[in-house]
Amino acid sequence: MKKEITIVRTLDASRERVWKAWTDPKELAQWWGPNGVTIPTSEVDLRVGGTLYIVMLAGKELGPLAGQKWPMKGVFTEIVESEKLVFSNDALDEAGNVLLSGVTTITFEEESGKTKLTVITSAAGDAPGTDMMLQGMEPGWNQQLDKLGKFLS
Repeated sequence: MKKEITIVRTLDASRERVWKAWTDPKELAQWWGPNGVTIPTSEVDLRVGGTLYIVMLAGKELGPLAGQKWPMKGVFTEIVESEKLVFSNDALDEAGNVLLSGVTTITFEEESGKTKLTVITSAAGDAPGTDMMLQGMEPGWNQQLDKLGKFLS
């Protein structure tokens, strides 16, 4: 199964500020992930061929999922400072096996002191449970971008 989504948001922050939120691992850890998730590990090697590694930890508000870790790794394939990020994205199980693979493209456009952010992301996989992960992709990304907006305000 494969899924691709596109989400466009206008954020009340400069393009450079939004870029930093995406590329500074300390900032990324403060907003990444859907509601109820914290980020105990956030690593960003911001260069073409560099890696992105994030571990999401489910909090108690997620009930039976609490305590689960959801690692994600990727490799940057295109970087245009303050304009565009492209990276592969692999959702992993706790043993490091790939469950879903895809590509994420983020563009940052200046609009009167605000930033128009466009996220195009895809994922595909056939491991057990991936259908549910793919169904949660769009709500998860929307929650994550809501958190980004709050973080920047």
